[in-house]
Amino acid sequence: MKMKELPISERPYEKLEMYGEKALSNAELLAIIIKSGTKGESSVSIAQKVLALEKNGKNNLRFLQNLSIEDFMKIKGIGKVKAIQLKAVAELTKRMSKPLDISKVQINEPSNVAELLKEEMKYEKREIVKTIILNTKNVIIKIADICFGGTNSAILKPKDVLQEAIKIGAPKIILVHNHPSGDPTPSQSDLDFTKRVYEAANLMGIELLDHIVIGDYGFRSIFYLMQKNN
Repeated sequence: MKMKELPISERPYEKLEMYGEKALSNAELLAIIIKSGTKGESSVSIAQKVLALEKNGKNNLRFLQNLSIEDFMKIKGIGKVKAIQLKAVAELTKRMSKPLDISKVQINEPSNVAELLKEEMKYEKREIVKTIILNTKNVIIKIADICFGGTNSAILKPKDVLQEAIKIGAPKIILVHNHPSGDPTPSQSDLDFTKRVYEAANLMGIELLDHIVIGDYGFRSIFYLMQKNN
């Protein structure tokens, strides 16, 4: 059914105006961004095809952030302009999930780190490594992107992790990375690398407070695991 054949109260634009955005389905919200359909297909129908690209059956819209322009354009009715618009909206939602002012965020426990970065990192298809740089009161000074790896691992050295903290004379850091597999369980290489960074940080007068691994299924504190096993 074409959009103009629907009752006015069932058309996404009019429905949002009449009942508010919460009354719309994911497909209807996406249809507003897609804007127009094709000769034989409505924008809602095209939106449903976009949502069908989510293969894990989790009904989670964050998979849209991982789709490329080319992925969107594989769907009939989505050209380059619409694909770019969808990418822009996905990126905006990712940025909106970040705190407005990280300089006022204090880290007191591993869960604080997970809450801060999980939405940004847990659905990434590549491994990302970040360093949270802290002052003496564990308040965040800066979050530095250290490495963007492939789907299996990010190759880096302890000096890469410490470089930014040394530059600004910060006393404390927390290392964070994600597992694209979704399982946050630290690997042996994660444990070994943590020990190397800890030792290198001590030599530079910097305290490594923890190494947090984020996955689709939660997070793990490597320091907690080390203490538990000792």
